[in-house]
Amino acid sequence: MRLLVLNGPNLNRLGLREPAVYGSQTLQDLEAQLQTFADNNSCELTCFQSNHEGELIDKLHDAEGSFDGIVINPGAFTHYSYAIRDAIASISVPVMEVHISNIHKREEFRHTSVTAPVSIGQIVGLGFYGYELALLALLNQNKGE
Repeated sequence: MRLLVLNGPNLNRLGLREPAVYGSQTLQDLEAQLQTFADNNSCELTCFQSNHEGELIDKLHDAEGSFDGIVINPGAFTHYSYAIRDAIASISVPVMEVHISNIHKREEFRHTSVTAPVSIGQIVGLGFYGYELALLALLNQNKGE
């Protein structure tokens, strides 16, 4: 099984950006943790981060026929990017939305996700572990569980 993890704007600043909210681990730490998870679950993992909406959209489009599932943390795009929402809706690859922090406990503008309604699920507030749970959900969905 081939899985793709997409991280949106400012997630390249993990470990530096608001450590009280996002923790002290870096994006490289997250990707290493997820690679270990993938190796332990016999799946192939590709990770990509961009601060640019169009690059994330291109990766979503390119995933069609190449990946069996996608985990996405759209960052701030979660709350207003109808373009990313439409890109998710336009592909047949299942997408799980993840957020490191609990977006429902933060500023009110973060409470609404325009991408969640076109994703198969949303995991929030569980830190890096949320990514593993999202990958596990995609693996289990592929097995029909």
